[in-house]
Amino acid sequence: MFLTISNNDDTCLVEVLNLPQLFDPFEPRVLGRLHAGEELQEPQPWVKAELRFPSGEALPSCWLRVPKRE
Repeated sequence: MFLTISNNDDTCLVEVLNLPQLFDPFEPRVLGRLHAGEELQEPQPWVKAELRFPSGEALPSCWLRVPKRE
């Protein structure tokens, strides 16, 4: 899955390499690879709150926030 960096004016794509990590609200970061230029970049952790869908839509809150216990 490809996402964009929300705090970047350029259209840089981040390829998410670990989808279960993306969906897990207990994980604040996700392993991904920046797609910029012609060379394959090394995987690195990305803060999920700083990522968006390519359409500009924010990630679902259930992927970002730990549910409260009652």
